[in-house]
Amino acid sequence: MISRLSGTLLEVHPPSLVIDVAGVGYEVEVPNTVFDGLPATGQPLVLVTHLQITQDHHTLYGFATAAERTLFRQLLKISGIGAKLALTILSGAPGNVLARYVADGDSAALTKLPGIGKKTAERIIIELRDKLDDLPAASGSATGGPSAAPDAIREAGDALRSLGYKPAEVSRMVRDVAEDGMSAEDIIRKALQKVAA
Repeated sequence: MISRLSGTLLEVHPPSLVIDVAGVGYEVEVPNTVFDGLPATGQPLVLVTHLQITQDHHTLYGFATAAERTLFRQLLKISGIGAKLALTILSGAPGNVLARYVADGDSAALTKLPGIGKKTAERIIIELRDKLDDLPAASGSATGGPSAAPDAIREAGDALRSLGYKPAEVSRMVRDVAEDGMSAEDIIRKALQKVAA
């Protein structure tokens, strides 16, 4: 089992990236949260990983934190959720956001994520509700993610990157200002004000 990779970021091709580890290039599929904190290509990168082996493929999934990987593995245990869908869920609802949806029983918010219908949303809530205390991400501090809506965070991040800010800068800028109920415009405005201050 490959549980961690430490090397140099070679290529970025969402939803995957390539890390050079001692001359071997590992292709790793990652959620959007990882892209938001990536260094520039040629720079060091460490990811915790989950290796999935099927008849046809060996696929590595990478995460910024062990908490995020734990949540990914919990999602895989739910009937009807495979690795691709689990990655999509974590891209749309980072650990602390997903934990809040589950704790609140908010199936409507879950069904807004791509590929999640009402029955799947209800299964996620039922299966994860009793496991929230075991997930470091449930507290919101393990992932270090902001608590604003995931769509607003994603839109704000995309806009800031289009203005020329590096992914690592964007992640920090968004994390520093995002709060519950903020729109993408609010996040962008506050982030730019903080940089200009």
